[in-house]
Amino acid sequence: MSTTPTDRLRALLVPLAERAGLDLEDVKVSQAGSRRQVQIDVDADGGVDLDAIAEFSREVGQALDESDVMGSAAYVLEVGSPGVDRPLTEPRHWRRNTGRLVKVQLVEGGEIIARVLSSDEDGALVEVQPVKGRGRAKERRLEFAEVAKARIQVEFNRKEDEQLLADDAEFEESDGAEGAAGTESEQDGAGEHADRDEQ
Repeated sequence: MSTTPTDRLRALLVPLAERAGLDLEDVKVSQAGSRRQVQIDVDADGGVDLDAIAEFSREVGQALDESDVMGSAAYVLEVGSPGVDRPLTEPRHWRRNTGRLVKVQLVEGGEIIARVLSSDEDGALVEVQPVKGRGRAKERRLEFAEVAKARIQVEFNRKEDEQLLADDAEFEESDGAEGAAGTESEQDGAGEHADRDEQ
């Protein structure tokens, strides 16, 4: 059975992430001029800090240089965490976002805005927000099988979200002298890497 370059890359990265206590959330490979750009998102319970991302980025860079997954072409490696408005596609995403507001598109049609109260492997207990502020919020058990799409909503009047946005802005300001993605350095092989923390 044939596999794509991204599949081979995932096969290499999943064990590295597990050893580092991280979940591999996303892998994207795209062309950036004459080089390929490899973007990797990782996460963990309690989030990941810039030091953990930098360490994982070094390990990934070394593993890529020692393997033939990327071939001989030059590449840029970028490792970070998912942004604040990440989609919720796995039970762990719901668990890690308890207390947050989500917009849910339902399989049967329509959408709801709800706050995640708790979750398990099959669904979540949510508090559905009233439409246009009319009425009262109602608790509902939402099975993941009912969910077509779900995405975190940023709440500008909530302290947690204000802090997350402030942290993002602080990273962006500190990135100015070093490039858009954080710290960059040349790899020994064909790639160079960057670390970013978007949490």
